[in-house]
Amino acid sequence: MLGVEMTRYAPDCAATVVSLEPESKGQGSALLALWLSPFLLKEGEPVPVSHSHYATSLEIARIFLDLGYSIDVIDYLNGGFIPQKRYDFFISFRTNFEKIGKRLNDDCIKVVQLDTAHWLFHNWASLSRGLRLQQRRGVTLKGMKTVDSNMAIEHADYAIIDGNSFAMDTYRYAQKPLFRIPVLTSVVYPWLQNRDFEVCRNSFLWLGSSGLVHKGLDLVLEAFAEMPNCHLYVCGPIHQEEDFQKAYDKELYQTVNIHTIGWVDISSPAFIEIMEKCVGLIFPSCSESQAGSVLTCMHGGLIPIISYESDVEVDDFGLLLKECSIDEIKNCVGMLSSLPAEKLQRMSRKTWEFARQHYTREMFSEQYRKIVGNILEKRKNENNN
Repeated sequence: MLGVEMTRYAPDCAATVVSLEPESKGQGSALLALWLSPFLLKEGEPVPVSHSHYATSLEIARIFLDLGYSIDVIDYLNGGFIPQKRYDFFISFRTNFEKIGKRLNDDCIKVVQLDTAHWLFHNWASLSRGLRLQQRRGVTLKGMKTVDSNMAIEHADYAIIDGNSFAMDTYRYAQKPLFRIPVLTSVVYPWLQNRDFEVCRNSFLWLGSSGLVHKGLDLVLEAFAEMPNCHLYVCGPIHQEEDFQKAYDKELYQTVNIHTIGWVDISSPAFIEIMEKCVGLIFPSCSESQAGSVLTCMHGGLIPIISYESDVEVDDFGLLLKECSIDEIKNCVGMLSSLPAEKLQRMSRKTWEFARQHYTREMFSEQYRKIVGNILEKRKNENNN
């Protein structure tokens, strides 16, 4: 998979360490606490595309190997890991960053890989959405998409953040060097030539994973229930959130212009067919660090109607929701669907080109290598002062 030999030290993934050696040694050693499961795939087994972290974890490992580092990879949930040697780099997601970082040698460069806005903002935003839904619909839903508290940014030397200014701004208080990295998109698509913009102008897609209220599906369903001339396709794990499904049964399953697909493989022909039916995507999430589902749809040429907190640039080819209210969603959908087909095609093409230019494995790798170089230069200058 990576072109190097892998050694497993335990059969249990939670305690497994995968050790990889570069073709040419000399730079030192690195400990990576990322998603371990893609490193345990059998030969020829495909890397899952259901989340960008699978490919991201592999690419980070590949970059450090290319730079000449020997690496040990553990799962980011492995809080019991006890280092047995010295490391020059520690790259980790936020969950056990503080716990493991304290066990490492003092001169190890500790870099937290951040994939959400700060947990305080993230949790406040998610719970606020739940409260507003309660007040609007008279129902309390469980399972708001919150994350565990952590002090990763406080204990990191540097931070690499998926996203743009929104997520980054939630960490600036810590006064640590912050580096922005584009999300690695696992699946890219050719320009979808079969899309007829005159036909699809009134059809839109919501694509997301868990945390349906957090990601604004409730708002989108209520908006489209009031727009019978516009169609909404819903792709996501609806059946995993039974209370949401019960509360929105009418909108999900009894509203003729809302088509609930459920979970779908984004690499499948079926998903491409859904995208070809739609002109845009709607994603009014309350907190992200560069929403992967938005980038996936942009690679499919879907014009984005998204919240600022989705943390993806829309430039002049998309619409940015300021309030994420039901009325604002309706207004943006109506405005976009009323544009001439030729303009819709130009916006779609710009969306696709922007995604191809900024959100690919190649761009992620190029930027990540530059960041590692910048960190090494900063550390060198700090040691010389």
